Amino acid sequence: MKTISTENSHGGTQGVYVNRSDVCDCDMTFAVFLPPQAKGRKLPVLWYLSGLTCTHANVMDKGEYRRLAAELGIIIVCPDTSPRGDAIPDEPDNWQFGKGAGFYVDATEPPFAQNYRMYSYIVDELPKLIAAEFPVDMTRQGIFGHSMGGHGAITIALKNPERFGSCSAFAPISHPSVSGWSKPAFQKYLGSDEARWRAYDACSLIEDGHRFPEFLVDQGTADSFLEDGLRPEELRQACETAGISLRLRMQEGYGHSYFFISTFMEDHLRWHARRLGD
Repeated sequence: MKTISTENSHGGTQGVYVNRSDVCDCDMTFAVFLPPQAKGRKLPVLWYLSGLTCTHANVMDKGEYRRLAAELGIIIVCPDTSPRGDAIPDEPDNWQFGKGAGFYVDATEPPFAQNYRMYSYIVDELPKLIAAEFPVDMTRQGIFGHSMGGHGAITIALKNPERFGSCSAFAPISHPSVSGWSKPAFQKYLGSDEARWRAYDACSLIEDGHRFPEFLVDQGTADSFLEDGLRPEELRQACETAGISLRLRMQEGYGHSYFFISTFMEDHLRWHARRLGD
């Protein structure tokens, strides 16, 4: 692991780091905020997964999480959204696919299968590095994210309920197998057999028996991607049918940007803190 930068913030440290990922076969950048309490003990860790076109830096620069994370004593880890580098296959004119659009899946189709293995990177490889290098209590992990990252957070929680004590999302892609945003990407990453897609689709995972105790989801009513891309009502229906507690808050007048995310970031951090506390 190489340190790119560190800055003092709210008594803690905001760092940016890079590691060579065997899983993604490239260098991967990520951000970690260590609150001041990390100087003396291990702390709970909260994973934030970003959305389409983003890197680790979007939430770091605009998410406004550090003040409260420092108060609550929570470590925040912000990974990148895809493999990076000149040799990584990409569609540079397509913002919904390729670099910045890994969808937190393990691709099975060439030429993407060699590098686009974001599920394994987030679930297996990066946690081992974080546990080795930072004072994290890996028995107290939460996960949240925005849009594509909200999709990633919910699906990862559903598939790993024993690991995560909490999960929330801002405007998640709730049913990517049918969403206009994600169907083309799923086909390119995972092939034409839609049965494979179910492993990375929140509604499908719930239909197939995966469970998580509860979710918090915030969704702006003025989000231009609400109907085709995000489909929160389908997540509500899947959770109701399965008996999963879903607190879906439709936030009047809010859109899809970090103005929305930063407004409700404090609510999400407190939600996680209550579930990850001592």
